[in-house]
Amino acid sequence: MSAKKSVNVVIGDKLYTLSGYEEKEYLEQVASYINGKIDENKQLDYYKRLSSDMRTVLLELNIADDYFKARERVLSTDENMKYKDQEITNLKHELVQNQLRTADLEKQLRALQDENRELRLNKTRLEASLEDALLGSNTPTDSTAT
Repeated sequence: MSAKKSVNVVIGDKLYTLSGYEEKEYLEQVASYINGKIDENKQLDYYKRLSSDMRTVLLELNIADDYFKARERVLSTDENMKYKDQEITNLKHELVQNQLRTADLEKQLRALQDENRELRLNKTRLEASLEDALLGSNTPTDSTAT
């Protein structure tokens, strides 16, 4: 566990010593946040007419409101992240399926290309045979001469 740290801060025009295991900068940030909330409340017309206790309660309510809104944003972000993670998983699965399908189609394409090449060769051979047969029948043979 790290050492406890202390820092003097001014909150609402009063000097306080904050202590904690967090960094001094964090403790100063907390004090600054509270001062900001006090300044926000001072902008309200009715704030000056409130008793000290009511001012404190109003400050506490504002801080609690900020906390609950921030907590809701965190929960919403967590839900959104879970949804996005599931979506990424689904997309990865779809990608793998498409890669497998592509590999299979490429294999089929190569087989069809090989078959096409073989059929063209056979066609060329058959055309040559046919041509030889046709040319051979047009040439007179010596056995028919007298």
